[in-house]
Amino acid sequence: MSEPTPPRRLRLIIEADDFDDAVRYFRDVLGMPEQAAFATTGDDRVAILHAGLATLEIASPAHARAIDEVEGAPPTAGPTLRIAIEVDDTQAALDASTADGRPLIAPAVETPFRSLNGRVQGPAGWQVTFFQELETLEERSARDGFATDDERP
Repeated sequence: MSEPTPPRRLRLIIEADDFDDAVRYFRDVLGMPEQAAFATTGDDRVAILHAGLATLEIASPAHARAIDEVEGAPPTAGPTLRIAIEVDDTQAALDASTADGRPLIAPAVETPFRSLNGRVQGPAGWQVTFFQELETLEERSARDGFATDDERP
């Protein structure tokens, strides 16, 4: 069996009842530039927004609860739809979001994994966590407790 080819891009699709609100928030409040996209007519609408480099984070329920605890966010029942967006300034992103009327779920807090995280309620039921890295991936990887899943005991 040959090695799989890594994907070129991750596209996360958010179905939003209030399309205009969701587009305005991610495009205008968070600054994600819009790319050309195809849709037909009427209510068939789509906006593809450039969100920078993407990673897919898969968390066990226990880890999701641990993140809630670290970020000071209330625990949620069952799987939660959450987007984590790396920003240059977590507090500025939280301020822009709350000024836009998004409820604050958890204020900015420095995490044990050396990032500054804060969370708001975004459009269409999605929670949005903003994170600002306080050290490089190389620095983090050298510390105890950081490894890939296949390296863990």
